Amino acid sequence: MNLELFIAKRLITGKEHKISISAPIIKIAITAIAIGIVMMLIAIATGVGLKHKIREKVAAFNGHIQISNYDNNASEVSVVPVSLEQEFYPDFDIAEGIDHVQAVATKGGIIRTEDTFEGMLAKGVGTDYNWTVFEEYLVDGRLPSYTGKLNDEVLVSRLMANRLQLKVGDSFFSFFLKEDDPSKVPNNRRFKIVGIYDSGFEEFDATYVFVDIRHIQRMNKWKANQIGNFEVFLSDFDEMEAKTNEIYGKTISSLDTQNIKSKYFRIFEWIGLFDFNIALIIGIMVIVGGINMITALLVLILERTQMIGVLKALGSENWSIRKVFLYNAAYLISIGLFWGNLIGLSLLYVQHRYRLFKFPNPEEYYIEYIPIFIDVPTVIMLNLGVMLLCLLMLLIPSYIITKISPVKAMKFE
Repeated sequence: MNLELFIAKRLITGKEHKISISAPIIKIAITAIAIGIVMMLIAIATGVGLKHKIREKVAAFNGHIQISNYDNNASEVSVVPVSLEQEFYPDFDIAEGIDHVQAVATKGGIIRTEDTFEGMLAKGVGTDYNWTVFEEYLVDGRLPSYTGKLNDEVLVSRLMANRLQLKVGDSFFSFFLKEDDPSKVPNNRRFKIVGIYDSGFEEFDATYVFVDIRHIQRMNKWKANQIGNFEVFLSDFDEMEAKTNEIYGKTISSLDTQNIKSKYFRIFEWIGLFDFNIALIIGIMVIVGGINMITALLVLILERTQMIGVLKALGSENWSIRKVFLYNAAYLISIGLFWGNLIGLSLLYVQHRYRLFKFPNPEEYYIEYIPIFIDVPTVIMLNLGVMLLCLLMLLIPSYIITKISPVKAMKFE
């Protein structure tokens, strides 16, 4: 083993040859590995980052799981109320992995100004509403407060504010049809804008206006303990399906549960394709890097043919000699991985910190800038996977060593 390590060191440093033909090939192979790991890190970080951001935005408007009355027929508008007096509210103790549960109600209406009008979906929220997820989207003003008496404060989107030519501090009239008899004079409310948000999700921004839930309760003639539905937030998004079934089984028979994956299945089918794209990029980069390393190894073997013949004549086994070249290849791969990680992670940090790169058409991706998300276990697993796959690919070309004859090799010029 000491002889193998000594030879490996000589191979790596190249001191046994004054001129190394393989040097340019080795540099190209290292560069290919470095570029490959940079591309893989960017693909993973941007793909996963975009998935997480889209999931966060959908959940911010709907929660991960909605608990509602069966009679609502999956309508966006709350028709049949649900009682607040449930065993899972306000503390969700019937299942683990729940971060928060909140009561909401929705009602369709129209915003009317002197010059124009817009349809809206008024989302009534109360004191239990978690505004934390909206702090990131707030672009002007402040978040409304519904802890005191009934008030007219509302939060509207920048998209809707621009269409209606409204700003923070402005008031507007809104009209809501009566559910029991639409032919009657509609309910009207005067609201004041205290905050403007921009989630980048046009499907929601063009619709949702956040109001005090007590307005909707009064218009629908509900009691104070009646709401439209519950929104449940999970600790782990990947457990959504299991938690949906678990909550459904533990709630009363008149209540239905639905998660955002089934409610917005087209969006989640689309972001599910990101995993395929990431895997495809990783596969291509590993193949390119592996081919370059195979080329470098073959050149290295041909350049050291005489030395291989001498080692065989001295009694070294084929596998021992192959390991020498594999050690060398592992060292070269590690150099490529080092520089690739250094460059790739630096670029990702700069993008995460300063958001330099933006989408040319943000409305198609629901976000203005390219988001970044990557963790240490992912980086470690990626590097180990690249090292292992490249070494496995090098086992076949290293088999050439077994075909080299000691007599012919020592005559090789």
